[in-house]
Amino acid sequence: MKRTKITLLTVAAMLMFSCTTQQNTTAGTTPQEQTATKGQNSIDRFADIEVLRYDVPGWNDLTLKEKEYVYYLSQAGYAGRDIIWDQNYKNNLTIRRALEHIYQNYKGNKTTEDWKNFEIYLKRIWFANGIHHHYSNDKMKPAFSRAYFNQLLKETNTPLNTVVADILFNDKDNKKVNLDLNKGLVEGSAVNFYGEGVTADEAERFYANMKSPDPKRPLSTGLNSKLVKENGKLKEKVWKSGGMYGAAIDQITFWLEKARTVTENQKQANALALLIQYYKTGDLKLWDDYNVAWVDATEGNIDYINGFIEVYSDPLGHKGSYENIVQIKDFDMSKKMEVLSKEAQWFEDNTPLLPQHKKKNVVGISYKTVIVAAESGDASPSTPIGVNLPNADWIRAEHGSKSISLGNIIDAYDKAAGSGRLKEFVHDDEELRLAQKYGELASKLHTALHEVVGHASGQINPGVGTPKETLKSYASTLEEGRADLVGLYFLYNAKIQELGLTDDWKGVGKTAYDNYIRNGLMMQLVRLEPGADIEESHMRNRQWVSAWVFEQGKKDNVIEKVVRNGKTYFNITDYDKLHDLFGQLLRETQRIKSEGDYNAAQKLVENYGVKVDQAMHTEVLARNAQYKEAPYRGFVNPYITPVKNAAGKVTDYVLKYPQTFAEQMLRYSLEYGFLPDQN
Repeated sequence: MKRTKITLLTVAAMLMFSCTTQQNTTAGTTPQEQTATKGQNSIDRFADIEVLRYDVPGWNDLTLKEKEYVYYLSQAGYAGRDIIWDQNYKNNLTIRRALEHIYQNYKGNKTTEDWKNFEIYLKRIWFANGIHHHYSNDKMKPAFSRAYFNQLLKETNTPLNTVVADILFNDKDNKKVNLDLNKGLVEGSAVNFYGEGVTADEAERFYANMKSPDPKRPLSTGLNSKLVKENGKLKEKVWKSGGMYGAAIDQITFWLEKARTVTENQKQANALALLIQYYKTGDLKLWDDYNVAWVDATEGNIDYINGFIEVYSDPLGHKGSYENIVQIKDFDMSKKMEVLSKEAQWFEDNTPLLPQHKKKNVVGISYKTVIVAAESGDASPSTPIGVNLPNADWIRAEHGSKSISLGNIIDAYDKAAGSGRLKEFVHDDEELRLAQKYGELASKLHTALHEVVGHASGQINPGVGTPKETLKSYASTLEEGRADLVGLYFLYNAKIQELGLTDDWKGVGKTAYDNYIRNGLMMQLVRLEPGADIEESHMRNRQWVSAWVFEQGKKDNVIEKVVRNGKTYFNITDYDKLHDLFGQLLRETQRIKSEGDYNAAQKLVENYGVKVDQAMHTEVLARNAQYKEAPYRGFVNPYITPVKNAAGKVTDYVLKYPQTFAEQMLRYSLEYGFLPDQN
């Protein structure tokens, strides 16, 4: 179950909807040392996407050894880049390499609409790490014809199997992750976690029969493998050295071994040693041992996330997508926010959960605001802004967890932000005033509460299986909604002012509630095509939370639906009652998780989180059309570049930025293309 990765849209519509600038993008330019100043951090704009760059403040304050440690960790992350492409779809690497060959070798007319559409299509694929949209999971179709594509293939001598080429234009493998039970969760999904002929029922039975040696500490079965059928029998192809993805994994471990020689302390070195052994063996017990050691390694300025981690892309919630984030501690912000970690037990004791679902002893929550230095895999180019790991509930209960907020990523979004869309959708001037005054703080506090308190809260009843076993395809959206509800419940509470996190808890709380309801019921719909249902787990959770409290509060008109001059607005009339409704829904959501109540989970999500009010959707799209800002944003990474003296010794590591999105993507393909087309 993917429990920890949230996008900016989750917590701050004000920051998500922001102005953009468009720049030309051509390959072959030289990276430059620079920083991204306000309004100038945009590097490209195409389709529904803007690509930004982020600063790494404090880089020059690091020691040479710390910079070297970051460099090795980042190289390890990039080495696994091709893994996420193949995980997302079995033909992605074949398609990407063919399109890149065309892009680099076509000598024809590059001023035509067809060529411009080809460039846009390739950039969309780069951004999504494959041919399916990074958020909607729908296959992205080219805006050029098959005849034009055939011409490009011929003129550049690009080999591409006809069957694979057809896939770009036909309706085969249209959905990367399908959550429509009627189509079959596995059968209807193009994601490359299950082989041909494997059904959802077969896969679920396979993993249900795979018992862990210690039932109280269940292994993350299926996390690091592809399930295939050979001679009619199911078999796992494990992602490890010598196994599936072995060529890339060997490169990952090569750089992790180097990183281990320059760690800041022994605990970091011990954790890396376990991670390396896990990659070499594929042993899931070692994965758990590593996570325990990693959680315990809290000292030092440098940290990282690396592995097969988040399970959103698996419709059954077993398989982990490859992900890497390398981070530097932001000392000032971490000090301000660590008070939440220290008060974790107070928050748990004061939740509205049923007594038997509360943890009696919340342990080991480490919270930091960090500065990202490199991202890859599932974290790039589209990135989270907050992370809480590990995902195993038993490790979190016995050993604790790490929560981080990606401070410089949030700041980069803020540099590009504007308020045009916000003004269109707020109900009145007071709502706008609160959003402009407290929107950024409300966003950061909700991220912190979601990660530090939300994911650490609550416990599963004895004898109840893991959520991926009990709640199945609803586990991820239930978990994200549960963490959101914890954050919402405590944002409207005097405790956050008592802790010194704000001087006006009601103002911050009202802003957070306004943003959440506005976003959950209206603004996030700009991400959907007309007529579409909601399938992405975060979007589902924002809608089912918002729609449930809206419906339950109707008798007291807690949230009124206002239509003015043909435009719809949602106005919260009673924040205290809405706070109580959030608490009621939190209690029920935790009960569902604690008891493994699949039927209740299905009812909650399907009744409130999937179907879209089509009249509302049409209206929102029409109102949004006047704004040209991209609804999705992502990032290029700086190049961490060694500086050598005349003797060849590294004397420093400097940051250089690509001048174009295409430059970085082509460079990554050249330097980190360790896997064959088919794996």
